Amino acid sequence: MIAQIHANLVPPFPVEYRASGILLHVTSLPSAYGIGDVGPIAYAWMNHLLDAGQSWWQSLPLGPTGYGNSPYQSLSSFAGNALLISPDLLIEDGLLEHGDCEAPSLASTRVDYPTVIRRKHRMLETAWINFCAGKFRGDRSAFERFCREQSHWLDDYALFRALKAHYGGAHYLNWPAGLV
Repeated sequence: MIAQIHANLVPPFPVEYRASGILLHVTSLPSAYGIGDVGPIAYAWMNHLLDAGQSWWQSLPLGPTGYGNSPYQSLSSFAGNALLISPDLLIEDGLLEHGDCEAPSLASTRVDYPTVIRRKHRMLETAWINFCAGKFRGDRSAFERFCREQSHWLDDYALFRALKAHYGGAHYLNWPAGLV
């Protein structure tokens, strides 16, 4: 049986395939907003890798982080990390104006998570208000379709995050027993 299963396996690449790449988390990219994001800088980075003859960009997990802001402490297997949303792309979409984006003056090579989280969340709240007010230049039905198609995890995750905010970020085991 094992030999039969093994014989049916197809290698993911031809034997002669050779490639190279780099491991770099998105948060390590330079940014005017204190943390790398999936926006113009990431696109430029991919073009730079391509120009350098690289074939792969491996990143660490991109989910919403929990304790210690570690990508390996994700709060969801499905959701993305809101800190990786690009303010520049939100400006392009009409959801933010340049004045809404408080760029930190960070001379450090480290992410100041408390500052970045506070500033990014403020930007995202403004973007949401503008989205609800109809300022989005894109296809609003795509958002509605996403919410509908992903409701199998999105509804519970949204409730979890709302409760986590309500209880001051406390671990869910410290919430009232009825909610746990």
